[in-house]
Amino acid sequence: MNQSNQRPRGSKLAHLSAFGTTQIHLRNPYIIACWSIAFPGFGHLLLSKYIRGFVLVIWEFFINHNTNLNLAMVYTFMGDIDTAQAVLNVRYMHMYIPVYLFAIWDSYRSTVDLNKLYLLNEKGAPTVKSFTIRPFEINYLDKRNPAIAVFWAMTIPSVGQLYIHRVIAAFFTLIVTVILVHFSHILEAGHYLILGNIEKSTEVLSKQWILYMPSFYFFTIFDSYMNVVENNNLYDAEQKHFLKTHYQSKMFQIKKGIKVE
Repeated sequence: MNQSNQRPRGSKLAHLSAFGTTQIHLRNPYIIACWSIAFPGFGHLLLSKYIRGFVLVIWEFFINHNTNLNLAMVYTFMGDIDTAQAVLNVRYMHMYIPVYLFAIWDSYRSTVDLNKLYLLNEKGAPTVKSFTIRPFEINYLDKRNPAIAVFWAMTIPSVGQLYIHRVIAAFFTLIVTVILVHFSHILEAGHYLILGNIEKSTEVLSKQWILYMPSFYFFTIFDSYMNVVENNNLYDAEQKHFLKTHYQSKMFQIKKGIKVE
């Protein structure tokens, strides 16, 4: 029986397309679960499970807005418990909890499973093409600066994701950003705050919509940073494979030399 010393080829762990670079890599399941706690759907978006993530994010906006949950939280933080109970819509409230818990559990479970798939296929995974050209877009592997991605993500959400060519996530993020800025009146509030009119700034600010901003803003920063780092790791791995394949002979051996006195 002929036995081959070649290792079996595993499943593909990365895919480069005109819409971005999708890959499976090791992640901390607790961090992913924490982002699902902050906002259902964010954990799945970090895993590049876009359909499930978008559905959960849209559901969170719908159910949160109809229950006035953010508004009730603001009044709770202010110590006005009676008003918080009055504004809370109990008709939708009990629909919120099951989906919220599912988002946390499913993102944790998916992370654990993807980590196992990565470890099983890491050694024998086929290489990913270094670039793709389509009539409407070009994408390629290269090394990018995580600090620059963080900087652009801090200016306007979605720009950092565009920098690393996460087109689908960036498009969705940009739409959500426009919606949040419009309904929260955060720019108007900032304008009056700069003028020193704190009372007017507080008056125009929407309590319900402004509470979406912190988790959404910091998520885009984290997403941009994490994917720059992992894309750089993918670039290094592909470059290493290319150099070993094309510039090092399989017959090359390093022999013990003669000691020179």
